[in-house]
Amino acid sequence: MRLQGWEWIIILAIVLLLWGGPKLPGLAKSLAQSMRVFRKEIKSTDDAKPADKPAEGEIPADK
Repeated sequence: MRLQGWEWIIILAIVLLLWGGPKLPGLAKSLAQSMRVFRKEIKSTDDAKPADKPAEGEIPADK
C-alpha cells in the first residue's frame, strides 16, 4: 500500500504535534545515524556470504 501526498501531510502534522518543531532536527539526525548503521551491517553481511559458498568447480569441504 503506497501513501498518497495528502496522507504524508497528515502524518507530518501528527509528528509535528507529538514532537514539536525544536526536537525534529535531533530526531532526523538520530534516524539518519540508525540508517547508516543498518546499511553498514547489511553490507558487511552481504560481503560475508560469498566467502561461505565454494568457488565454481570446487568440491565443498563437508562432502
